[in-house]
Amino acid sequence: MTVTTREPIPQEVLDYERTYVERNPGSRRLYEQALGVFPSGVTHDNRYLQPFPIYIQRAEGAYKWDVDGHRYVDYPVGHGALLLGHAHPAVVRAVAEQVARGTHYGASHELEIRWGQLVQRLIPSAERVRFVSSGTEATHMAIRLARSFTGRTKVLKFEGHFHGWHDYMTAAVEPPYEIPESSGVPAAVLDTMRVVPAELAAVERALDEGDVAAVILEPTGASWGTIPIDAAFCRGLRELTQRKGVLLIFDEVITGFRCSPGGAQAAYGIRPDLTTLAKILAGGLPGGAVAGRADVMELLAFHAEPGWNRGRRIAHHGTFNANPLSAAAGIACLEIVARGEVHRHVNRLAEQLRAGLNEVGAAYGLRGCAYGSFSMFHTCLDRALLEAEGGPRYGKGKDARAAKLQRVMLVQGIHLMGTGGMLSAAHTEADVQHTIQAFDRALAALAREGVL
Repeated sequence: MTVTTREPIPQEVLDYERTYVERNPGSRRLYEQALGVFPSGVTHDNRYLQPFPIYIQRAEGAYKWDVDGHRYVDYPVGHGALLLGHAHPAVVRAVAEQVARGTHYGASHELEIRWGQLVQRLIPSAERVRFVSSGTEATHMAIRLARSFTGRTKVLKFEGHFHGWHDYMTAAVEPPYEIPESSGVPAAVLDTMRVVPAELAAVERALDEGDVAAVILEPTGASWGTIPIDAAFCRGLRELTQRKGVLLIFDEVITGFRCSPGGAQAAYGIRPDLTTLAKILAGGLPGGAVAGRADVMELLAFHAEPGWNRGRRIAHHGTFNANPLSAAAGIACLEIVARGEVHRHVNRLAEQLRAGLNEVGAAYGLRGCAYGSFSMFHTCLDRALLEAEGGPRYGKGKDARAAKLQRVMLVQGIHLMGTGGMLSAAHTEADVQHTIQAFDRALAALAREGVL
């Protein structure tokens, strides 16, 4: 995908900060109302954007429309949940039919079995499955299973990897890594976590200290590949954890069903002990799961032997676990995902998008500014990282240019998730070309502002 001949940059793009405010009076009004309801006016940290975020009214396919009538090419795709795009007809039909039958039975139902069987069919490690309501719940359950199964206390995670917002996983999410992402977490809880960089030698040293129940990671790298790792690292980690007798947990909340019908583990040919899933799993509705080895998952089962149900077994509740509405959406989605056609489409488009963004970036001296794997893409505007000895070095951190890039892309009808995003089955080559051209204009505006 090549960049077309540059045309004069529209003044409204060059003056994107003013344009953003002037063209979004409806969003600004709603944000002012939200400030009286929610802390900082938002219901998810990633939706916080100054001077105010956009407010969406409807969505379909690869697009969404805000309250002021502007259309956006959507790259957050439901924080990664919408591999098929917004309001896919099969999912809409399944949900509509199920709503009329009931949304919550407070009892077992056939759909939960069909949903679980699809997970078993697609995810290589899924000998048994337990549904939860979110990715955060899934990682929380996975580490509890690991600790109970091994009788050990500590869990090893990697710098920058995000595994939800529960207490254990506030460790080392954003640099400086020695400061937890959140206050209110007891030091004793954080002391059960061991944090290392994504280096096999560092992992081995940590495991040799003993008392490690599991290693957990995002298999494409920190925060869905913002700091990428590759299949070779994951294979080395699998060999090392097996040799040391430590469980390996793949957090596939984002990568599950996205990298391939069977997630990153199927794409890499690696079988972890436990896998956490959410997002695409439920077809865009709330839902998560832990899947894994039958002997580990057996800790959730009831048994008659004395001392098991109260003392050895892991108790697990959850009002909306495997609710029929999420199950219906998940089944409809995964039946399409299982064919593999979606992945060929989205991976090809993502490769074209990354190549086009890099062509633009190179014209501004930002070589290697776009990167990612499968259907995901990221951008980096930090020249120090891009010009590092040995090639680009990608990292995490708060860069004021990220919010600027978001706003200048928004005024051109492109909604990014931070400085990147993901592709869906509904995106087209025309969307990709539009995004590349908008990125070109965005860099021109930032360069004129003197912040690039």
